[in-house]
Amino acid sequence: MPIFYNTVMERLTISSKEDIIDLNQITIRSLNLSDLDDVMVWKTDEKVCKLCYCKPYTSKDEGINFIENIASKYLCCRAICLDDRAIGCIMLLPSSVFKSRNKCAQLSYVLSSKYWGKGIVTCAVKQFVKVAFDEFSYLERLEAIIDVENVGSQRVLEKVGFQKEGVLRKYLFMKGKSRDMIMFSLLSTDLQL
Repeated sequence: MPIFYNTVMERLTISSKEDIIDLNQITIRSLNLSDLDDVMVWKTDEKVCKLCYCKPYTSKDEGINFIENIASKYLCCRAICLDDRAIGCIMLLPSSVFKSRNKCAQLSYVLSSKYWGKGIVTCAVKQFVKVAFDEFSYLERLEAIIDVENVGSQRVLEKVGFQKEGVLRKYLFMKGKSRDMIMFSLLSTDLQL
């Protein structure tokens, strides 16, 4: 069943005990060196790094290296911003070095734990999917591989329209443990942009 997105984001307000976040204020843009202090907030966050491949950063030099060198190695890397402050990032990388998979890319994202559960990543992924299929028009498939324990990310992808394809048992060895992962995908034909 096709998914339709309006070109103008619906006005949504999410409230919690502490914050009211207007999701119209969520944007994605390039990461800049001026984002260093904001990047360090989520790159040093133990809760965030528990679900990622990386260890928490211990110095600003690591944050500078991420912004200047690592982020540029992705097909696309954008800051997830609230009022133009980088509260996370969303990335697209080739799914494989094999030419037979060159119409596919892998989606990954990270968000400061302070903002979890507020609809921000869902909003950012919706924006990013459009960017990915527009800027990389050769892509037919986006996929995301999510830890079975990361229920929040699974819900994000389902809300955006990704299909759960199955569990990849003992797919990754991460942080001293073999991890089961879930494969999600979204085809360019699944939505009308």
